[in-house]
Amino acid sequence: MCLFKKFPTSQMECQSQSAERGRRSGRHLISLEDLESMTDNMDTELVHSDNGEEENEQDDSELFTYWRDVGRRHLVDVPRDMEEPIQQMARNNQSEDRQPVPFTSLGHKTRQQVDEPLYEKRQYEKAKWACVTQNEPGYEQSICKGFMKLMKYICQQNSTGLFLGMTIPIVTIVHTNQNRSELLPGVTTAYYIPTHFQHQVPQPFDADIVIDELPARIIYTRSFNGITNEDSILQEINRLAEDLDSPELYLQDTFIVAGYNNPADPNRRNEIWFIQRP
Repeated sequence: MCLFKKFPTSQMECQSQSAERGRRSGRHLISLEDLESMTDNMDTELVHSDNGEEENEQDDSELFTYWRDVGRRHLVDVPRDMEEPIQQMARNNQSEDRQPVPFTSLGHKTRQQVDEPLYEKRQYEKAKWACVTQNEPGYEQSICKGFMKLMKYICQQNSTGLFLGMTIPIVTIVHTNQNRSELLPGVTTAYYIPTHFQHQVPQPFDADIVIDELPARIIYTRSFNGITNEDSILQEINRLAEDLDSPELYLQDTFIVAGYNNPADPNRRNEIWFIQRP
């Protein structure tokens, strides 16, 4: 399953030299949350009119230019073949239409003295996910490449030819070294297949996208606000590890980062997931 396998690295352009320049300058590569938020922001930054095909084409061009310019600010090239998926996402992806991944809450643990939530225990049932694993040197590079591939799959580049719709959260599966001080190469970006497609999953055209049926599992999760990069992820992993009981119950080197909403929101929500051993 995609939690533990590695798949071939794609050839999409995300140059490592640019990544290194970004790290030295303190700037981050574009994240999957950035990619989603660009579409959300277009509602306020671009005005679409009904005055004819020529203006629609101009809007489409401006939309791609907007994405490209935002990508450049993050030192990431948004290739021309992303133009159609970007347009599809902008036309179809509304926040109220995003389907949550279903789960059952099994309870919470709080710090009694201050009533601070420490974590929630959840049960996720068996389900199919579209997964892309990238083995880039940096976390941001890997999710950049992975989510662009998933966008194409969501936006008609699948066996149905349909826009599949967004589900939340989009998750990334990361691996750490033994003392959880470093993220290892091999980051999987995963998209939950919408419920109405679970029994007949649209097949991807991109061979790097794998449809995996993940087994039912129990996870321990805590939310956090702010950006997701290597430093913040490691910090949140180690914070939650300190509060969990019986560490032998969960995987020690594999964790999930879940992203729910637009990073332009100062209170945007992310989660760290610990996975209970089978």
